[in-house]
Amino acid sequence: MSFLDKIFKKGPKPIIAKSHVQKLDKLLADSRKAQSPGITHEPDVFYVTASVELGNTTTKCVLIATNLNNSESYLLDKTVRMTRDIRKPKKNEKVFGKTVWGIELSKEAVSEMIKETVLKSLKKANIDKIDDLDFVVRSTGVTAGFSTAEEAGQLIIALADGCLDADIPPRKMSPAMSVSQLPDRLQKYSLLENVMFDGAVVGVIPPKGKESVANEMEGELVTAGIKLGAKWTDVDFRNPCVSIDFGSTLAGRIVNNNEPYANTVGNFLGLAGVIADSLAKGTGQVDKNNGAALDLYSDKLLKKADHKKAKENALKAHELIDIRKVPMGVTRFGTVPLDPEAAEAAGTTLIGCDVGENGDKLQDLMDLGHEFYEKDGLPTLLSTMDYVSAMIVDRLLKVAFEEGVITEGSALGITGRAGITGEKPKLILEYVQDKFENVVFVEDGLALGSAIMARCMNSMGTQKTPIGGNQGERCILKKRMQTQNSKFSK
Repeated sequence: MSFLDKIFKKGPKPIIAKSHVQKLDKLLADSRKAQSPGITHEPDVFYVTASVELGNTTTKCVLIATNLNNSESYLLDKTVRMTRDIRKPKKNEKVFGKTVWGIELSKEAVSEMIKETVLKSLKKANIDKIDDLDFVVRSTGVTAGFSTAEEAGQLIIALADGCLDADIPPRKMSPAMSVSQLPDRLQKYSLLENVMFDGAVVGVIPPKGKESVANEMEGELVTAGIKLGAKWTDVDFRNPCVSIDFGSTLAGRIVNNNEPYANTVGNFLGLAGVIADSLAKGTGQVDKNNGAALDLYSDKLLKKADHKKAKENALKAHELIDIRKVPMGVTRFGTVPLDPEAAEAAGTTLIGCDVGENGDKLQDLMDLGHEFYEKDGLPTLLSTMDYVSAMIVDRLLKVAFEEGVITEGSALGITGRAGITGEKPKLILEYVQDKFENVVFVEDGLALGSAIMARCMNSMGTQKTPIGGNQGERCILKKRMQTQNSKFSK
C-alpha cells in the first residue's frame, strides 16, 4: 500500500468533475433517438458556447454544449496553444501588457492568435459559427503584467477583435434584450420576460463600487464554472461556497448565503501555477524563460516519488511563499494590480499569494528546484509540486477562516492545472476534509463559467435543477422577480 493510499484509507476520495467529451451531432442524434413513439416529449435542446481565453501559460478555445433541461454540459472541443508562441509585437504596434513571464502583448498579435485558435476549434468540432454556435465569452488570466486593473479591458477588446476577425457575429457576443432576439429553439428556455440580467451570475452579485482587483472577472467565471461542473457529481455546490482557481495566477471567491443574491465577501489573487513552473525551470529540462511544469509532468514518474521527502521539500519552498490578507496601501500583491481600499469599501477581503514581494524571489524557487532535482530526482520534484499546491490551499483557507469570511456549511471547489493534476486533489482533501463536508475538483472551470455566464446574460436558468441560490433550496426565480419589481416600483 502506497503512502497516499494509507492516508486516504481513512477518508473520502476526492470528487473530480470532468467534462464528458461528445460531438454535437451525436448529442442531437441521441436526443432524437430517446424519444419514444406516441409520447409527446420534445428533444433536448443544447446551448453551444465558446470560451475564448488568453492566459499566462495557455490560450484556449473551449466549446461547450449544455443541455438546457438539466444543466449537464458536454465538451465538444478544447483547442489549446501555448501563450509563449504568440508572435512578438511589430514596431508600429503598441504593447499594452505582458504575461507573468514577460511575454509582450499587442492588440494585433493577440487578435491573430485568437482568430487562429477559434477557427481551428470550430473546424475540429464541425461547429457552424452561424447555425450552431450560440454565444462567445472572452476572458483572460493575464492580469499580473498590467500596470493597472483597467488595462485588462484592453485585452478583452483584443480578444473580441480576434473573434470578429474569425467572422463570429457581434450579436453572439452580447446578451439579447428580449426573447424575440434569440433563435426560435431557445426562446422557450429564456426567462427574459420574467427577469432581466442585472449582473448576477448564478446567484452571486459582484462587489459594489470601483473595481478592486484585476482578476475579478476570472474569479466570477471560475466560481460559476465550478457550480456548473458540480452538476456531474452529487455535490450541491451552491451558495455558500469557496472557489479557488490554480492557473498560472491565483483567482477565486468566497461567497456567503444571502438571498436572493449572495455577496462576494472574499477574493483570492496572486501567484499559483508559476510557483510550480519556477521549480520546474530549475531542473534545466524546460526552457528557462517560457517553460512550464506541464512540460515535465508524468503520471508514471510520479509513482516513483519519495513522498516523505517531497513533503519536506515543499515545506522548504513555502519559506519563500507569502500568503496573507492583502495590506492597505499596496497597488500590487503577487504581481496582480489591486485597490485594497476599494475592496474594503465593498466589503471584500483580499487574500493573496506571493513569492517574496511581487514575485521577486521566483529565482530563489528556481534554485530550489535545481537543488531538489539534483538531490532527489524528477519524480520526487513532481511530488514536491503537488505538496506545494496543497499547502497553498491550506494556508489560503486558514487566512480566510481567521478573517471570519467563510460561512458555515460552505462547499469548496478547486479548478486549474496547478490544483487538479497529479496527486494534488488527494493531498488537498487531506488538508481540508476537517473543514469542509463537500469538496469538488472541476476540470476547465473557467470555460464552464463562460458557458453558464452566457446563459445568465440571456436569463436561461433551469428551475428544476437550479445552479443559483443556496444549497438544498429551491430556485430563486420568484425572489429575483420580487426584488426587481420592488426596485422598479420605487
